[in-house]
This record gives sequence, C-alpha cells and structure tokens, in this order.
Amino acid sequence: MRLLLMSDTHLPKRAKELPARLLAELPLADVVIHAGDWVDTATLDLLEDRSARLLGVYGNNDGPDLRTRLPEIARAELGGLRFGVVHETGAAQGRERRCAERFPDLDVLVFGHSHIPWDTTTETGLRLLNPGSPTDRRRQPHCTYLTAVVADGALTDVHLHRLPPRT
Repeated sequence: MRLLLMSDTHLPKRAKELPARLLAELPLADVVIHAGDWVDTATLDLLEDRSARLLGVYGNNDGPDLRTRLPEIARAELGGLRFGVVHETGAAQGRERRCAERFPDLDVLVFGHSHIPWDTTTETGLRLLNPGSPTDRRRQPHCTYLTAVVADGALTDVHLHRLPPRT
C-alpha cells in the first residue's frame, strides 16, 4: 500500500495551487494523508476527487467550513498498522513522550503544524512523521512531502521529497 503524506498546504494564501509534482503522486497513492491547515475547501474537494482514499484532519487555520467536514483526529488501520493523524503535537521538546502517552494505541502518528519534516520513533515504538509543507517552507530550505509504503504490518520506504523553489 503506497501512502502520500502532506500537511499545511495553506491554499491559496501561501501558494495558488498544489505543486505539479505532488499532484502527479495522487494517482500512485492508495491512501493520501493530509495533516491539516488546508485553509480552503477547494483543496479538500480536489484531494477527495483525485484520491483513492483520503485520511485528513483540520488544523488551527481551518475555518468552520473545513471543521464540519474533517475531524480533529483521524484513525485508520492501513496494511496492518494503526495510523493516527492530528495537526498539532505541541513543542518539539518532549514530543515523543507526549505523543506516546496521548496515542498509546497507534503504530504511526502523522502530524503537521510546524512545517518542519520530522521522522522519529518513541521508546514505545510509535513512529512520528511530519511531511513538512509542499507550499510554505517557512524556515526550511525546501517545501516537502512524504511517501511511504505499508506492507505486512511494516512501514517502509519512507521518503522525504524536496520540491524545487516556486518560480
């Protein structure tokens, strides 16, 4: 099962549209995960239309129109792994401990908010992934997203994709 992970798209404020390279990944993904801060419903509509399966949550910049369509926390079993998606996990310091305590029933937690790519595993075995942002790099050198594969209860081929600067 191929996964495409993104967060913090902030359309149309940070960019006018999703990058073409990211859009080209949509038909290749069995599941698309978006960890919040969509900002516009058009992006949700687009991903719902073009994704085989979409797992998404709202973020702190998402208004009532998105909050009525998306949960704060999403959960799904994918390829034998228990996934969770949430926008905010608090400060980087202590994140592993807080998330392991808050989500003891998960194998993988995808989160957003910081726009900073993150890939760690807690002492309890919870894998924490933040795909960064494909449209707003903030203090990062590149806009980013993640792809991964889930098979037989294992998460493999986690790859951070760096996007070229917008012209």
